[in-house]
Parts: sequence; structure tokens; C-alpha cells
Amino acid sequence: MNVLDLFSGIGGFSLGLERAGMRTVAFCEIEPYARAVLRKHWPNVPCYDDVRTLTADRLNADGIVPDVICGGFPCQDISVAGDGLGITGPRSGLWSEYARIVGEIRPRFVIVENVAALVNRGLERVLGDLAALGYDAEWHCIPAGAIGAPHERDRIWIVAYPDMRQCQRQDEQIRAGRDAACSSGKAVANTYGQRRHKMEQSKSGGQVGQGPISTALYASFAGRRHGWEAEPNVGRVADGVPNRVDRLRALGNAVVPQIPEIIGRAIMNHLSSSDRKGAAPTP
Repeated sequence: MNVLDLFSGIGGFSLGLERAGMRTVAFCEIEPYARAVLRKHWPNVPCYDDVRTLTADRLNADGIVPDVICGGFPCQDISVAGDGLGITGPRSGLWSEYARIVGEIRPRFVIVENVAALVNRGLERVLGDLAALGYDAEWHCIPAGAIGAPHERDRIWIVAYPDMRQCQRQDEQIRAGRDAACSSGKAVANTYGQRRHKMEQSKSGGQVGQGPISTALYASFAGRRHGWEAEPNVGRVADGVPNRVDRLRALGNAVVPQIPEIIGRAIMNHLSSSDRKGAAPTP
């Protein structure tokens, strides 16, 4: 499974997915310091510098064909610590570029991460855009503490894959569904709206989107709550630490790799199970 890692940061997403058996074939990251970290640890993997100029044609020309697109698009306008502009803000609004790339490439899986506040500040838009592209989606808020980290770091994780029934429709019907979803602004998790009520429940603290990947994911989390070993004491005001500010910012923006690793393993296990049953490998 080849991975295109968008908004890559220092590579936490790819580190976890590669541990699960996937392979990163391209990054896209605009920050110079983070790009330097990626070059150090993935010297042979190309890194594009701007999601706004990245296209399927450009990737194809470079021989890059992703099966999975992952990424945590900017949270600054969504976070409760931000200015509250939401998913249409200048930074978090880059979700539209993420959705565009998904529509151009049409990968087998899409994995999205953002702050938990997305539930009330843009989840409807994300799910609606994915639905309009013919993707079903499952989602859940998973804190870093769920895998034993000594901090909460609650984040929403979304896994999407093509709705095969919708993929069989004509292009005209797909475009009509996309226009209807965008104009109505309705909360749908797939093109048939089968999980709309679950998203509404999630906003009020109820059940969230579930499906075959979630089932495997929950099984993977069983028994994983354990404490991390103590980390070295590196103070935030330590003198003599090179690139200290950039390092702290990069860590603050990074995902905890163990969570995408578990998600990646859930996807791989689901595919293996489907193959054993003689089903099509794509959900």
C-alpha cells in the first residue's frame, strides 16, 4: 500500500503507517525545518512543497501512484485556542485542497486527522466533501492517552474509502450528488446519507461513525493502555539546544505515530480478511 503523506510535518503519520506495513512514496510539506527532518529520515522519498500546487498529473508524471492519502490538515482556525474561523479560515481551509487531491487521485483509503474541535467546527464539511466524491467514512476521537501517552492530546481520526455502489453510478450522477451535498450543507458520511444520524449523535457526545475499519481498530486498541517510560528532561528554556523553537513547534504539530500505526494495521487486517473471504480487496 503506497502512501501519499500530505501536511507531513516531521513524518509521524508515515512512521506509524510504515510500521503497519505500508510504504510512503511522497510527502508534501511547506515548512523548511520539517522538510529537513523528512529529508534526513526519508532521503529517497520525494517531498513536494505546497499542497496547492500538487496535482494527480504531477504525481503521475513522477511515477507516483498512491493507494492511501493521509494527513492532518492545519488546525489553527479550528482549534479552540485559535481565532474560531473554522474550516473556511485561511489555514484550515486548505482542507479543500486535500479534498481536491482525493478527487483527482481516488485512492483506496483516505486517513484524516485534526483536533477534536473539528466535530463542531467542520466535520460536517469534511464528511460532506468525501461523500460528494463517493467516499464512505468512519470516524472517532482518539486521545494519545488511549495508547498510554502521559498527555491527553485528543484528536479526531477519519478513515474513508470508496462507496462501491456510488462508484458504479454515471459521472453525471456523481456530479449531481456533489452539487446537492455542497449546496445543502447537510451532514452525510457517505453518498447515501446512511450515517448522518451518527454524526449528529457524535456532536452531542453520542455514538460516532463506525464500520469495518472501526471494528478492526477497536480490536487493535484492546489491551494497549499502558504507561510510557519516562522521557528525558529537556526543558523548554534549555540553552544550547539547536533549533529549539522549531523542534518544539514540530513536535506540537506532529501526530503520535502509534495511533496511525494501529489504524494502518486495522486497514491491512481488514484487507487480508476480505481477501481470505474471496471478497474484493477494496471495501
